[in-house]
Amino acid sequence: MNLTRLWRIGAAVLLSAVLASCAGAPQAQAKPKLVVLLVIDGLPQRQVLAYRDQLAPDGLARFLDRGAWFADAHYGHAFTVTAAGHATMLTGAYPHRSGIIGNDWRDVNTGAEVYCTGDSSASYIGHKTNALDGTSPKNLKAETVGDVLRRVDVRSKVIGISGKDRGAILPAGKTGTAYMYMGASGQFASSTYYMKQHPAWVDAFNARKPADRYFKTEWKPLLPDAAYTRSLPDSQPWFGPRGGKLPMMMGVAADDAPGPAYYSALLRSPFADILSLEFARAAIAGEQLGRDDAPDILSVSLSGHDYVNHQWSAESRISHDHMLQLDRMLQAFFGDLDAAVGKDNYIAVLTADHGFMPAPEHNQAQGLPSGRLSGSQALGRMNAELERGFGAPKLAPFISASALVLDRKQIAAKALDLDTVAEAARTMLVAEPAVAAAYTRRELETGSRAGAPFFEQMRKSWNKDISGDVQYALKPGWMGTSSSSVTTHGSPHPYDTHVPILVYGPRWVKAGRVDSRVEVADIAPTLARLLGVPAPSASEGKLLPLAAP
Repeated sequence: MNLTRLWRIGAAVLLSAVLASCAGAPQAQAKPKLVVLLVIDGLPQRQVLAYRDQLAPDGLARFLDRGAWFADAHYGHAFTVTAAGHATMLTGAYPHRSGIIGNDWRDVNTGAEVYCTGDSSASYIGHKTNALDGTSPKNLKAETVGDVLRRVDVRSKVIGISGKDRGAILPAGKTGTAYMYMGASGQFASSTYYMKQHPAWVDAFNARKPADRYFKTEWKPLLPDAAYTRSLPDSQPWFGPRGGKLPMMMGVAADDAPGPAYYSALLRSPFADILSLEFARAAIAGEQLGRDDAPDILSVSLSGHDYVNHQWSAESRISHDHMLQLDRMLQAFFGDLDAAVGKDNYIAVLTADHGFMPAPEHNQAQGLPSGRLSGSQALGRMNAELERGFGAPKLAPFISASALVLDRKQIAAKALDLDTVAEAARTMLVAEPAVAAAYTRRELETGSRAGAPFFEQMRKSWNKDISGDVQYALKPGWMGTSSSSVTTHGSPHPYDTHVPILVYGPRWVKAGRVDSRVEVADIAPTLARLLGVPAPSASEGKLLPLAAP
């Protein structure tokens, strides 16, 4: 066979491989000038569709009617909390790779608290920084799409904005810039990890004190009472001492002027989200995002829905109205994006960091098994049993990020076998009425329980360097009593894993519903493909099955 023949065969094989790798991915003629990642913290997919007939024409409906949306989108890990979700979106990596195993965790050797975005070497600009405040992506072990984009072209800008530090810092990655809402002042601030002082546009925004205008303002329902029959009425007895009903006043009546309590309470309302989107508009103008041939990324995480759902549940009228308020905010934001960047110059993706469990009291009213587990009491029972079996007290000193941590020093001092103690602890855990499954460090490291209930999800939540020794998950409808909230999230069950993935960008993506199962980890490699850069190195996602227009 001659060299020309060999060259032609090789070229054909290479072309086939390239075409195969591109299958299922949108093939754009030009890169988007701006990628906008919108995150609604704590929005389960069930809420998006439950009130579809009440949506504005161009908010969420822009995605549902004129964009691509995925009816069966999930997280692939088990401990579904805010930081883990935000770390996954643009890295494409679950906690076992990203290192963000929870919002916080304990050092397995010292027991010291670790906060997901904590970094004592960085401080907030112009604001007091407390211990464990989130100031940098130091603990993030994976690169983001933005990190790759800026490595390819340093002119590209990556901005992360959120009501929570972790919601801004983790999507912004190592080389982007994060701005977070300051609950003490109602302003937005970055940290010294990113810069020494704020740009002029940030100072100008904060100088206007936009949060103050909501002082003594009422959060009123958008629609008449009859429109909320699909959600639970206000003032449920299980709302707790704070109660909860609309209209709701912002600022305690006794306050004469806005203060830290007022600014912090705005997070549990639509108003902090309005401020986050206003700050995003200021960032678009101040940083000239989407204005040149170097693509930019803007991540905006709207935190209010998570606070609302924790306090009153996703089934409440308050949450129902909050989602409609978010919908109207998005409609206004899209109109401004169209004007500022050009409707054919950007692509928008909307998702959530986790869903939400219905409140145990609501589940019980429906005849469903549900309840609250006291972790401290379960730990006490377990330690008593372990002491009887191994002759050593408190062999399991604490729980960290949904995992039991064993006292290795004491185990070594007593000449005990770590795997034997871990297996005994696992047996005791699964005997708890609220526990669905538990797996030991050895099982998670070796993959020996593949196919067992929730094993793969729990393995993706577990990081061998920083996680505990027995990872566990609760049964559907159960939550820990350590939470002061009415309800929570953090399980491998569909109410927590099933979230929206909605994509809008008619120039790149054909509109329509997609029923195949996808995962949030798929967002990162898909956006990388659209931007014409390699997927982040730790990404484990696949290309979303988007059709070209």
